[in-house]
Amino acid sequence: MLGVIIGIGSIIVIMSIGDSAQYLVVEQIQSFGSKNVYINPGKASDGLFSQSGQTSATLSTSLTLQDVERLKRSVDVPDAVVVNPSVTLSESISYESETKSATIMGSGAEVFSIYNLSMQTGERFSKEDVDARASVIVLGKNIASKLFGPQDPIGQKVKIRDQKFKVIGIFSSKNSAMFGIDDMATIPYTTAQQTLLGIRHFHEVVVQARDESAVPRMVEDVKRVLRDSHNIDNPDDDDFIITTQEDMIKSVNNILGAITVFLSFVAAISLVVGGIGVMNVMFVSVTERTREIGLRKALGATDKTILTQFLLEAVVLTGVGGIIGILGGIILSYLLTIVASLVTTSSFPFVVSLPGIVLGLSVSCGAGIVFGVVPAYRASKKSPMEALRYE
Repeated sequence: MLGVIIGIGSIIVIMSIGDSAQYLVVEQIQSFGSKNVYINPGKASDGLFSQSGQTSATLSTSLTLQDVERLKRSVDVPDAVVVNPSVTLSESISYESETKSATIMGSGAEVFSIYNLSMQTGERFSKEDVDARASVIVLGKNIASKLFGPQDPIGQKVKIRDQKFKVIGIFSSKNSAMFGIDDMATIPYTTAQQTLLGIRHFHEVVVQARDESAVPRMVEDVKRVLRDSHNIDNPDDDDFIITTQEDMIKSVNNILGAITVFLSFVAAISLVVGGIGVMNVMFVSVTERTREIGLRKALGATDKTILTQFLLEAVVLTGVGGIIGILGGIILSYLLTIVASLVTTSSFPFVVSLPGIVLGLSVSCGAGIVFGVVPAYRASKKSPMEALRYE
């Protein structure tokens, strides 16, 4: 039964951990707010990379300040309550002798409410800071700790590309473990565009609807406004990509689901090994019990009776192995979620995969039937006269 136990247990663990990861990622995405709609430059057909090998969002200049201003107009997008443009870059932030690499988001003042960032200390930058192209920065708590240690960072100045930025606040996010937000920093997008990047376009624009039910209608309004602004008549020529929370969750579920299925198939290889083991054991059993088979047939047992007896033995053998594998898989899954939560500082939920349990029982019993039918058939066809003479 060992091969069956290991195979079923592996499938249960993989499916349970896969479901746990799906729940965690979906929960993290949902915490950003179901009312957010994300607009990125580029074509949907480009996928992640454009033909030149660089991300299309970085190369494309299709999202401009004119687009942002039009999206803010209630006459154009009546359901939008917040429109927040942003640019992103990876740079080193230094303070005295300490230098740390970080993702820096140049954004509008609404970035803190859109991404549910809470201030640990200090203050956020304001719309006035954005308009004035102020050299201020708000650090994630992790990057602040790495740069300043126990020292209070508020009021200190850090350097990015030899430009000095005054630290005015420290933020934290409950999504940091999954998305690394606490290792990021944010500055006004006007400052990032002019001082650090030398560009006038945006890498992303987030539009927040007044409520979740208004999102589909707002998406259509956004498409209409951007197509009009970019002089696009054919939707296939769109130079922007719109993503909702539902789209993100669907993509995550598809990816993690495919990985889980693939790994389950890999784990199922051990079931084949276990099934072959069951078949070999049944062959040995048929040989060792030849006289018993002959005696039963001499007393009136039919071929069907003998076939059913040995087939049921094989099913019971694999079924018990399946049950043990399921119980072992559930216990191991629980222990692994605890370890994963401690290692990643994310709260992995413990999920018992009901489809995995049903699949495990079905596969284990099925393996007993498939791999037990040949030995059982051989036993049923033995001649009672020859069987009784067998030594």
